[in-house]
Amino acid sequence: MPLDQATWRRTRKLGLTGHEPSKAFQGYTFYTPMFGDGACYLLDMEGNEVHRWQMPYPPGDYGYLLPNGNVFYNGKTPPQQPGEYFPAWPVFKGGAMLEVDWDGNIVWQHVDPAHHHDGRRTESGGAVYLTITETPPELAERVQGGLPNTAHQGRMWSDRLVEVDPQGKVVWEWLAWQHLDPDTDVITPTDLRDEWSHANTIVPLPGGDVIVSFRNISTVARIDRASGGFVWKLGWDLLAQQHHPTPLENGNVLIFNNGSRRRSHPLIFSSVMEVEPVSGKVVWEYRDMSAPLSFFSSYISGAQRLANGNTLICEGVPGRIFEVTPQYEIVWEYINPHFFEAPVFGVNNAVFRAFRYPPELFPRLG
Repeated sequence: MPLDQATWRRTRKLGLTGHEPSKAFQGYTFYTPMFGDGACYLLDMEGNEVHRWQMPYPPGDYGYLLPNGNVFYNGKTPPQQPGEYFPAWPVFKGGAMLEVDWDGNIVWQHVDPAHHHDGRRTESGGAVYLTITETPPELAERVQGGLPNTAHQGRMWSDRLVEVDPQGKVVWEWLAWQHLDPDTDVITPTDLRDEWSHANTIVPLPGGDVIVSFRNISTVARIDRASGGFVWKLGWDLLAQQHHPTPLENGNVLIFNNGSRRRSHPLIFSSVMEVEPVSGKVVWEYRDMSAPLSFFSSYISGAQRLANGNTLICEGVPGRIFEVTPQYEIVWEYINPHFFEAPVFGVNNAVFRAFRYPPELFPRLG
C-alpha cells in the first residue's frame, strides 16, 4: 500500500485528541486554515464543527470574532495586474479586510493591495493594519545584519502602519524606516535583506497607541500614536522571531516566541511568555519541558489568555491548537484536519491563529 507523503498527516492524530472538561475553559474555538479556500470554522469542545463561514477570498492570513459575533477577516486578494510583485513574502500577502455577519454577508470591507499579515477592526469602525513600503536606499545600506547581497533587486522593504476610518480614508500612518535604528534594530543574521522589519501583528490600544511585532528584528514594541516614538521595546535578547503579542488586563503582554534563529540560545524551541513590557521580566512561560524540542513552530502561531486563567496556544505550522493551565497541564487539544498545498510550506495544515470564545457570544447555538 503506498504511503501518504505528507509527514504531519501520516504521523499525527487529527481532530480532537483530548479534553478535560473540569479544567478546560468551555466555549467555542474559531480558526481558519492558513492556506485554505476561505473557510472559517467554529468548533465545540468536542471538536465538532458547529458553524462555518465561507469567505470570498483565501485567508491572508486569518480572521477573528468581534464582540457583536461578526467575523473580521484578513483576505488574500489576487494581483491587481499580471506579474504584480508583492515584495514581502507573497505567501503572507493580504489585500482585503472585511467584516461579515453570521450568514457570511459582508457588512464592511476595505481593500489595500499592500496589506499583509494582520489587520484589526478599530472602535471607531475603521481598521488598523500592516502594509509595506520601500526603505530609502541610502538608509538601507546602513541597516545591519542579514545575509549579504540578498536585497530584492537592490531594494529593501519595511513596514508602514495604516489606520483608516469607516469610509476607508487614511487617518494615521507610521513608517518603520523613520523610527528604527539601522545600528541597533539589526536583521537576524540568517534572514534575507529584502526586508528590514517584517511585521506580523498590529494591536490597537485604547487611546490610539499600537503594539507591533517585527519578526526580522525579533522585536515587540508599543508605538506612541502622537509622536511615533517607542513607549517600550522588547528585543532579541528575549525574543526570537516572535508572533502575536497580546496585551493582558494586568498590563503584561502574552507573546508566542517562535524560537527560530535564536541569537541567545543554541537550541531551537518555541515558548509562550507573559512579559512585563517595561522591565522585560518574564512572569510566566510555557515550554514542553518533557520534550523541549517537540514544541516548535518556526513561523506564524499565537496565544490567547482565557477567562479562567488558562492559555490557548496555536502552534501554527503543525496546525495544533491546545489549552494549558497556569501549571502547564494540557487540558484540550485539536489538530487541524484540513490540508492544503502552498509555496514554501508544501502540503500542510497550518493555522495562523486560533481563538476560544465564551458560549454567550453565540446565543443561536443554544
